[in-house]
Amino acid sequence: MEEQGWLKRRVIGPLVLMLRYGVTPEKVAISLALGAAFGLFPILGTSTLLCFAAALLFRLNHPAIQLANYLMYPFQLPLILVYVRLGETLVASPRVPFDPGVLAATLRADPTAFVARFGLTALHAVLGWSAAAPVLIGFLYLAALPLMRRLRAQWSLSPPGP
Repeated sequence: MEEQGWLKRRVIGPLVLMLRYGVTPEKVAISLALGAAFGLFPILGTSTLLCFAAALLFRLNHPAIQLANYLMYPFQLPLILVYVRLGETLVASPRVPFDPGVLAATLRADPTAFVARFGLTALHAVLGWSAAAPVLIGFLYLAALPLMRRLRAQWSLSPPGP
């Protein structure tokens, strides 16, 4: 029950406010879709900046894109391996052993050695993400758009007049 309150307070409420103050369902939907996709970008620590840049570049809703970004956090780490494997498959590269403990220990011990040892793996992850992101964005946009339209209608929100 408390989870439902959190969802209304932290997700639904802000979306209703965006729609109430004139952000179109289309803008909210694409902001959410791009925010979710960038929130899953496989290089840790970059998603907030990517979302900020996308919102500026495409004139999207900053709160919506960052909301989706933050909601993807629990999925970002587990999907890194998926993106690495997809990228390796796309370029027919041999699979690199992927042990998060080894990654963290190498990074702490010697960041330069980390980049030398795992740089290609990171490129494979980015390649895998780049292949998956357009499909994810399209799917999420098509799923979010009717929800945003229904949310606007449910709260009797109409776009502001001239």
